[in-house]
Amino acid sequence: MSYIILLAGFVLLIKGADYFVEGASNIAIKLSVSPLLVGLTIVAFGTSSPEATVSILAALEENAGMVLGNIVGSNIFNITVVLGVTAMIAPLTVKSETIRKEIPFSLLAAVVLLVLMADVFLSGAVDNIVSRGDGLIILLFFSVFLYYVFEMAMKNRAEMDEGRGSDVGSSWGKNILWTVGGLAAIIFGGRLVVDSATEIALSLGMSETLVGLTIVAIGTSLPELITSVTAAIRKQGDIAIGNAVGSCIFNIFFVAGSAATVAPLTLDAKIFTDTWVMILLTVLLLIFSRTRYSIGRVEGFVLVIAYTIYMVYIIIRN
Repeated sequence: MSYIILLAGFVLLIKGADYFVEGASNIAIKLSVSPLLVGLTIVAFGTSSPEATVSILAALEENAGMVLGNIVGSNIFNITVVLGVTAMIAPLTVKSETIRKEIPFSLLAAVVLLVLMADVFLSGAVDNIVSRGDGLIILLFFSVFLYYVFEMAMKNRAEMDEGRGSDVGSSWGKNILWTVGGLAAIIFGGRLVVDSATEIALSLGMSETLVGLTIVAIGTSLPELITSVTAAIRKQGDIAIGNAVGSCIFNIFFVAGSAATVAPLTLDAKIFTDTWVMILLTVLLLIFSRTRYSIGRVEGFVLVIAYTIYMVYIIIRN
């Protein structure tokens, strides 16, 4: 039965992502907002909803390994598989604004999380805990990111042609229906995939921490993967890269901040290695993006191989 539910979840994810990207892109044009901005906000927030749901529920159940494993694992998956597979399908042109601001913002998020986790190393504490106070600090960083996005939106609307909205023939109601309906299918499908995949994994003897870093992280990141691939196929590369980078920022500043505020998170020391991997991969993404301002098929292949090596490592480590 779990395998049937898993398949149903995949179907909902694929069709939901298709409608969500279509609706969100049309709304962006009608509002004279750039596709990159939509990817960083609406699409990133929508596709991060499964991570938020799973992490907050796990925090309430005092399962810190699942929370941080899900967040860090999802970000590693976004950087390597989501952008890697998307770039292999259609090379991604990276705007200078993304290189100078959005990717460094993602790197800052990863470093902030690492610092707030390292209580034993920095203050000699008994345990490494992301406290409610740490969660509030992370949410303050999230508010700064939202302010930056708001400022960019205002600047973007002022620069774009006012008559661009006429390019889209579909009605507001239809676009909103596609966006909301697609998002609902993504969230529900993601939930089905995670629940069924976790049940299958645990029945095979995997630990909860490993499930968080692998099955749950991959499952909650499938919306990002499918949405970015769909966007690339539709020649919406800005949405594809904005979605992946924006999701990384949302996962740490919103999801981790919210989860820690709900319930303090006591950490497994192993998660530090995974956090360092996340930081190094973000730096690698920044380097790739600066070469010809694009992520080509070769870079995409390297990113996918990096994730394969990482997966082998954490399975052996477990």
